[in-house]
Amino acid sequence: MSYVRAVDEDKLEAFVGQVITELGAIAAAPLVVLGDKLGLYRAMVDGDPVTAADLAARTGTAERYVREWLAAQAAGGYVTLDAQDGDDPNRYHLEPEQAVALTDESSPACVLGGFEIAGAVGSGLPRLMEAFRSGAGIGWHEQDPSLFSGTARFFRPGYLANLVDAWLPALDGAIERLSSGAKVADVGCGYGHSTLVMAEAFPASRFVGVDYHQESVAAARKLAADAGLGGRATFEVAGAQDFPGTGYDLLCYFDCLHDMGDPVGALRHAREALAEDGIVMLVEPAAGDTVADNMNPIGRLFYAASTSICTPASLSQDVGAALGAQAGEARLRVVAEEAGFTGFRRATETPVNMVLELRP
Repeated sequence: MSYVRAVDEDKLEAFVGQVITELGAIAAAPLVVLGDKLGLYRAMVDGDPVTAADLAARTGTAERYVREWLAAQAAGGYVTLDAQDGDDPNRYHLEPEQAVALTDESSPACVLGGFEIAGAVGSGLPRLMEAFRSGAGIGWHEQDPSLFSGTARFFRPGYLANLVDAWLPALDGAIERLSSGAKVADVGCGYGHSTLVMAEAFPASRFVGVDYHQESVAAARKLAADAGLGGRATFEVAGAQDFPGTGYDLLCYFDCLHDMGDPVGALRHAREALAEDGIVMLVEPAAGDTVADNMNPIGRLFYAASTSICTPASLSQDVGAALGAQAGEARLRVVAEEAGFTGFRRATETPVNMVLELRP
């Protein structure tokens, strides 16, 4: 194939080098999931150097496979290769930082959920290709089941780190209400991690998590029972425009409004369900208001997720607004105003999320 435009060979070489680096990351991604599921990382968390035979013995796996896995992980910087003398077998260890990111699911630095999501997206590629051709949507419930657990694992560390200590205090009067006893709904709750974090912190309040996805609600109910929080947190199968109840002091939407087909209708129902002086906490991915504003690693990540997951989910529903995961504050403000909210402000933010406070 010939090109009319001249090719800068240095730029071409640099771009191909970038792609090779990224292909290596893509090829290694399933191995991260494998290391998580088989307990390979956890077996190295003490930081002691291990051979492939040592790690295989600790985890009940085959030494030859583990040997190749360790080499691949070390080449990618996910484990560390120790310098060796002579013909001794190679030894590897986890640095403390690697251990946190790859084993500590209470840390906001934990990356495991993201790799699980990536695996789910890969398995759904044929369906996504057909959606590109037809313009049809793909419902959340139609995705690979690992997407549900991966999404829960991806967002939970952020909730543990920020929800009680930073996000709720940023909402005017929220902590006082929750401490004295508030009625709260967590809409689009998924596995309910956000609901349970709040229920654990505020025993005087009562929480209900709602989601249309039955399997996620079942998982949330189990997590609540296992945590002994069933008396404070309940979970119901319901949609964003028909969940029951009124007089809510706080309604929460964690990283889900942009997935909804009719976000205006969802927030209009929220306004009707709120107490007169109630609060809506809208947590959305961090984003600027233009594509140019989002030309950064976070924007890249969320645009990719939006292409594969969020936009198809919205297009599968009535209205199909397809806000996308990088909708931005200005677009979300328009949605809130169309739903009848007169108060709207950015309460706080992290590198990954923005927290918006809506008032009737």
